[in-house]
Amino acid sequence: MADSEFLKHYGIQLPIAKEAKTKQEALDAAKSIGYPVVLKIVSKTILHKSDVKGVKLDIKNEYQLREAYEGMEKRLKKDIDGFIVQKMYEGHYVLVGMKRDSQFGPVIAFGLGGIFVEIMKDVSFRIAPVTEKDANEMMKEIKAYPVLEGARGGIKANAALLVKAILAVSKLSMENLDIKEIDLNPIVVNEKEAVAVDVRIIRGKDERP
Repeated sequence: MADSEFLKHYGIQLPIAKEAKTKQEALDAAKSIGYPVVLKIVSKTILHKSDVKGVKLDIKNEYQLREAYEGMEKRLKKDIDGFIVQKMYEGHYVLVGMKRDSQFGPVIAFGLGGIFVEIMKDVSFRIAPVTEKDANEMMKEIKAYPVLEGARGGIKANAALLVKAILAVSKLSMENLDIKEIDLNPIVVNEKEAVAVDVRIIRGKDERP
């Protein structure tokens, strides 16, 4: 089962997206999806795409898409396996993840996501299986929770959808012992949707006794 179908099986919402191997395919994909779009590289060797400017957000037209594509291709050509064109989503960036500990098993994380995760380190943790009560507590424990609540007239995150995502990662980690790590980062969340726009899954043998 492909990762996209696997995640959908657990109720995790993924972005509208198309793969592209050429500039023309990227242009056709953007036209089909509708601007604004996001362009990101596909690479087996680059783990953090944003660090190498392998992601371009809020592309509003064909000219901007051509410019972004050509720039990435020129800088990163030897490391690029292709491109993905995604619908642009507006909202808060959060993360939901799991890392399988050799002693405790799957440890579930929730926190501020996107490029700020390493800087802010605003994350809460629970050992799976996580309950709905646990998931709500995890959200409220991070310092950025008032922002998710829509502080100062900002976008209010749909808490029920975030709870659903946390519970989904907890469940899949309990049912799939070959998954060592999973990162949904970022999940873009607003009042109506919570979309995992970037996903990383690392599989390996379960090392617990």
